[in-house]
Amino acid sequence: MSDRVVAIASDHAGYRLKQELAEELGKLGAQPLDLGTHDEESVDYPDFGRAIAEAIENGRAERGVLVCGTGIGISIAANRNPAVRAAPCHDATITRLARQHNDANVLALGARTIGAEVAKDCLRVFLETPFEGGRHERRVAKLGNGAART
Repeated sequence: MSDRVVAIASDHAGYRLKQELAEELGKLGAQPLDLGTHDEESVDYPDFGRAIAEAIENGRAERGVLVCGTGIGISIAANRNPAVRAAPCHDATITRLARQHNDANVLALGARTIGAEVAKDCLRVFLETPFEGGRHERRVAKLGNGAART
């Protein structure tokens, strides 16, 4: 694993899992850029989806990891930015395919839908799996101005 910067953020529902994943990022050789939240007090997930999107767009991070209750709402928020291809994932296979076929640059996880070990597997696969390019390149390029760069 390279020494790349990976932004990480969550809402209150994902706070505990985010903390575990931030630690795991370090073990995997990445530098976590923690964009919040910093406790379990209720917050609005769109704010954290936007924070990750801005970090990706402006080059502060190569990739991002988002955690909310399901991974769905926070991924919708991040995907409003054309530089982001956030994929809500629930296992290593879906994560691998999101990287290989969709060049996902943000991994979205649901703290209420998967356990910490599955989330760590997803994180590892997300960081290790390259984009296949080829027949997928044309399709991914149609997704937005950040497509097929990672």
